[in-house]
Amino acid sequence: MTMTRRAFGIGLIAASALATGGYFYLKDTKYLRQPKPLTGFVGGEKRGFLANPATIAALRGDGFELNARQAGSVEMVREAQILRQDPDFLWPSSSVMVEIAKENSVPIRRAEVILNSPIVVYSWEPVVAGLEAAGLVRRQADGTRTIDLALYLKAVLAGRSWSELGVGDLSGPVRIVSTDPNLSNSGFMFAGLVANLLAGEVTQQSQLRALSGDIGALFHHMGFKSNSSGSLFEDYIAGGPGVYPMAVLYENQLIEWALEDGARWQRVMAGSAKPVLLYPAPTVYSAHPLISLKPAADALIGTLLSPALQEIAWSSHGFRGPLGSPGAAAGAGQPTIPEKLTAIVPMPEAKVMLDILQLLS
Repeated sequence: MTMTRRAFGIGLIAASALATGGYFYLKDTKYLRQPKPLTGFVGGEKRGFLANPATIAALRGDGFELNARQAGSVEMVREAQILRQDPDFLWPSSSVMVEIAKENSVPIRRAEVILNSPIVVYSWEPVVAGLEAAGLVRRQADGTRTIDLALYLKAVLAGRSWSELGVGDLSGPVRIVSTDPNLSNSGFMFAGLVANLLAGEVTQQSQLRALSGDIGALFHHMGFKSNSSGSLFEDYIAGGPGVYPMAVLYENQLIEWALEDGARWQRVMAGSAKPVLLYPAPTVYSAHPLISLKPAADALIGTLLSPALQEIAWSSHGFRGPLGSPGAAAGAGQPTIPEKLTAIVPMPEAKVMLDILQLLS
């Protein structure tokens, strides 16, 4: 049976209408949705998570494509040159940054914690063995180790030597290093923790005058301070115990490094100089709030809190969830971490931290 031109034309119109209708039905679904390009600034410790192909695919599945530029958490909420770039979102590494952003009249629409990682001290097995014998480090029932950081800081301030603390392989005075508090969040968080430990409580503005000399001395004696937690971690791994015997960073960084290359991690753990995480008791949590500055970035918060992205953040990068809990149990050969941290102290309020930053600038 032949088809007339009229019938063929009607059929073509019907097919076109069906296709057009199908497109409009699907165009707002994840199958045909064009991802929204969003530009923002993030802390360097989240580079691996945002560059993970699984993260990129999950974000695109929800309609987002991120142009994430790296900046220090402190500078992204304070520096005019960053804010003048008109970002859609900011993703610093401390909830205090939300308050500092408000102090600087940053136009915040929404802010919600996405990830968490406690501040820890990175050291090495030979160093830790000596500190353990000296009573500064204690091994816990779960295999993790805590450090009496207040006592250790007093040793730094007193100029005590490594040999006095039972570490015979190192010479000179004991030391500890962090990133620059005025640029990087891990240094910023450490500055708040130092102030709390020296005060014996959450530091109040009225106490800063009495504490300023010791706080300033601790950071002055560090010498050069990196502006990035990621860079300091790389330097710690490359330098070893002789260069970086004690460094303040995030818990997740060593977990992420171990997960990147299991064979490399096994080789390192078979050697004599093994990296060790020391948990200050108390410590502070580095919460990572996403700050939405434009309407298009509001929904990004919900996407990043989805089970799929939270699992990627934990299983591939070692980030705990918004409430500080780890995800599924860590696999064999990964760093041993506590399931829960109960000795957590709040950071000083934003105005106190701004005064501390001024002191250390």
